[in-house]
Amino acid sequence: MRVLVACEESQAVTIELRKLGHEAYSCDIEECSGGHPEWHLQQDVTQLLKMKWDMIIAFPPCTYLSNAGAKHLWKDHVLNEERYMKGLEAKKFFLQFLNADCPKIAVENPVSSKIFGMPPHTQEIQPYQFGHPVQKKTRLWLRGLPELKPTNEVDYKCNCHEAGTWFMKGGKDRQKNRAKTFPGVAKAMAEQWAGKNMQA
Repeated sequence: MRVLVACEESQAVTIELRKLGHEAYSCDIEECSGGHPEWHLQQDVTQLLKMKWDMIIAFPPCTYLSNAGAKHLWKDHVLNEERYMKGLEAKKFFLQFLNADCPKIAVENPVSSKIFGMPPHTQEIQPYQFGHPVQKKTRLWLRGLPELKPTNEVDYKCNCHEAGTWFMKGGKDRQKNRAKTFPGVAKAMAEQWAGKNMQA
């Protein structure tokens, strides 16, 4: 299959799809950190959505949509109009993927603030369902694809939270680190949604 993995600089899902023999490309306005620039399209994704793809998996930015940022949206109980407008722009960008002309689509995002009226999601997943002892609720919007099945449920109440790993690191790259797809989730997406390319 020819697969576009949008807004993915880590190449986590792209690499898993390539392992299975698919022609997968990551796309982001930033350079890739996954080590395979030959599979990375560093550009605005909008034009790529006009091309023919067998499947699109997208991870659009959630900074202005996420419920985690609600404290910035409602400062002193007053709506931050500038942040609200940025959230509406983020929703518009999100909908480009969900409404793309493609038979198989998956769009990922965390729980969003209700004020943005996001479309109903298909399912919610947690990293601990895929081998990572971390709690980080993520929503998936799916078209033409089955819900992801847990592959390795582990105890996330150990308070370890993978301390010291990329997920928990602070500093200026904290937001980027927390946005990376967990390896177990990336593997499940590739195997369950694409499977092995028998023609490869």
